[in-house]
Amino acid sequence: MRKLNRPYSLVITLLIALILLMTACGGSDSDEESSSGEQAGSQDSDVTLDSEMGEVTIPADTERIIAPYHEDALLALGVTPTAKWAIGETVQDYLADDLQDVPKIEWNLPLEQVLNHEPDLIILENAIDSYEGSYEDYQKIATTYVMTEETTNNWRKQIETFGEMLGKEAKAEEVLNQFDEKTANAKETLNNAIGEETVALIWAQGDQFYLFENNRHSAKVLYSQLGINQPELVSELGEAKPQWNPISLEKLSELKADHVFLLAQENEQGLETLEDSSVWQNTPAAQNGNVYTMNDPSHWTNKGLIAFEKTIDDVLETLTE
Repeated sequence: MRKLNRPYSLVITLLIALILLMTACGGSDSDEESSSGEQAGSQDSDVTLDSEMGEVTIPADTERIIAPYHEDALLALGVTPTAKWAIGETVQDYLADDLQDVPKIEWNLPLEQVLNHEPDLIILENAIDSYEGSYEDYQKIATTYVMTEETTNNWRKQIETFGEMLGKEAKAEEVLNQFDEKTANAKETLNNAIGEETVALIWAQGDQFYLFENNRHSAKVLYSQLGINQPELVSELGEAKPQWNPISLEKLSELKADHVFLLAQENEQGLETLEDSSVWQNTPAAQNGNVYTMNDPSHWTNKGLIAFEKTIDDVLETLTE
């Protein structure tokens, strides 16, 4: 009996060994797939990047981020900041829904306020003299990244840089591609709707008026990316300077725009001034009923993917009815 059972026992032993080997290999593959999935979805190692102040290493476990006035880029990547930019009670209204539960931090980043928010990462603009503390002060609180001038002024570069910082490169590429597709579709739609007609943007604050230069905030999207024609008066302004310069009502009489987006909060004094002005009422857009009042100027007067998408939506809704 033993001679008959020995081959059978050997076969069973070999089968068990083979099953165990296959199970081990399968478990290894599963572990590798799980590890790869985690790597694709989150930053699992420190990232070292160049900054205005030299190389900075961003810890892998960064969660609490302060990036005053650049919350647009963070939100575009699906990241909610720990605190939001404010000047007193003034905040970026167009981000209000996304940031409604986020506490405010004063625009110049008082050190005590920064400490209270316990950030892991502080992101500053390149003009660091505008902040209350020094670079060294903020570094003592948390890892501090100072954007270069290019990154500070270029919203696309911000999204790419923030994506690299936070292990969200794929998300950055995705949202930028989606924006480009949205812009291309909008450009075609608007070309069919208004053709060669011109559009101007005016911001009314109090009783002062600001005509957007062709590269200021939302105007750059309209003219450079949507291909909308600018009136001659806008061309004459040249490129935007850091300081907003008001334009006189008399000068606005020279605005030969077919369409005007008038940015003003409800009950702004400038709205009444224009309504009562024969000079303004004789401009082509006013005479033809093509002056469109936008009561939320916040995204028009800012730059960022979310701001520009809201502007595009407003333009499409208004000019393609």
